[in-house]
Amino acid sequence: MIANLLIGGAVMMICLAIQCLFVGLTLGELKMLKQRRLIHLSWYGAALILIAVMSIILAGNLVQISLWAGLFVWLGEWGDFSTAFYHSVVNFSTLGYGDLVMSSKRRLLGALEALNGVLMIGLSTSLLFAVLSKMMQDAWASMETLATMPGKKHTNDTVDKQLDKPGIGK
Repeated sequence: MIANLLIGGAVMMICLAIQCLFVGLTLGELKMLKQRRLIHLSWYGAALILIAVMSIILAGNLVQISLWAGLFVWLGEWGDFSTAFYHSVVNFSTLGYGDLVMSSKRRLLGALEALNGVLMIGLSTSLLFAVLSKMMQDAWASMETLATMPGKKHTNDTVDKQLDKPGIGK
């Protein structure tokens, strides 16, 4: 049991480092896009950003799943990487079909992988929420700026009209 805890703990720390790397890369790219004014406040612009962020984070999660699968093959739990990868996707996502069961000697590692998956998917979800929240804040700030520009009516009608544009409020 101690060996499995040590192995699982080490893999979890490596997975956290991988997650941090992918989050850092994502935030760096978003910062660069914002500095170059390539992020547009429209429904398709927001959708493209969210799709890109989700794809990068998903790639990071798949790298982590592959790491667990490689460990299970190395430990002799599964004879091929494909089976180990399938098992790891089911464990990491906490789906837990139960069609493939690890040996009693290593089953604690499966539980640790599930715990790791919950944490990493939670971090992924929080990043998506943070990106969406920031885009919403920027959209609202730009609409408020538009409403208070000289020569414009200083009413909520200006903001309401901006919200009615495709891609902003709908």
